[in-house]
Amino acid sequence: MGFFSKIFAGLKKTKDALFGKISAIFHGELDDEFFEDLEYSLISSDISVNATTEIIDNVKKISKKKKIKTIDEFKDALREAMAEILEVEDEEESYPCAYTIVGVNGVGKTTAIGKLSKNFKSLGKSVLMVAGDTFRAAAADQLTEWSKRAGVRIVKYQEGADPGAVVYDGLLSAKAKHEDVVLIDTAGRLQNKSNLMEELKKINKVIDKTWDGARKNYIVLDATTGQNALSQVEIFNEIIPLDGIILTKLDGTAKGGVVFSIVKDYNIPVKYIGIGEGIDDLQKFDAKAFIDSII
Repeated sequence: MGFFSKIFAGLKKTKDALFGKISAIFHGELDDEFFEDLEYSLISSDISVNATTEIIDNVKKISKKKKIKTIDEFKDALREAMAEILEVEDEEESYPCAYTIVGVNGVGKTTAIGKLSKNFKSLGKSVLMVAGDTFRAAAADQLTEWSKRAGVRIVKYQEGADPGAVVYDGLLSAKAKHEDVVLIDTAGRLQNKSNLMEELKKINKVIDKTWDGARKNYIVLDATTGQNALSQVEIFNEIIPLDGIILTKLDGTAKGGVVFSIVKDYNIPVKYIGIGEGIDDLQKFDAKAFIDSII
């Protein structure tokens, strides 16, 4: 299955939930009643109030300018309005780069790291995984399996080891081997926010002192949790400034509208989306392809 076919198939539930409602309310007149119904449709598809308000304002401006009458014209206007939400300034990738990957347990963080490593390797980059989550049982073992599948190196310690020490040794190894990409796994327990904060602060200090290449902090979110994902962004962004979002399990939910909520409310770009279980099913986020697949 090609890239666009995967995107369209993976986002079918979101498309059916969102545009099914919008098609039902369109009657050729973009009046107050229509925009009230549109607001309800967008919010019920897990698009935040802030993002919904901006989308509707944009559609109103476009419709007034272009005198929209048909459903196809409206679809074009909606695509344009949604695209404006997803336009976020984003720096070009530079290498070598250390990526700190954060997220709560259960969102697919280890799997995302495995798929990311395959993506980078397919671009001709050398990759090292660092098993910085030494608290969750079998976390390093799971990451080791992904390192084998992707064909990349891994640095790991035994369960319960100091995560800062693992990261330190991993970065030194990456520098010695001139690796292009370092993917650092981290603990994801939220039961005790202060402990999590201290662990991530320690890892940050280690990277500051040890690494002289580029750095990125990405959070992995489970799309099926919808608006709950926003609270996770807020918590982690307080601890470690986030540079990008990896949104997993989009193929299993009708809540893909959360993409607009994240970008609008936090001004953080979505970098990758997960639309399947295979190692090649973590795709670089393309705003146009995403919008086209749901509208």
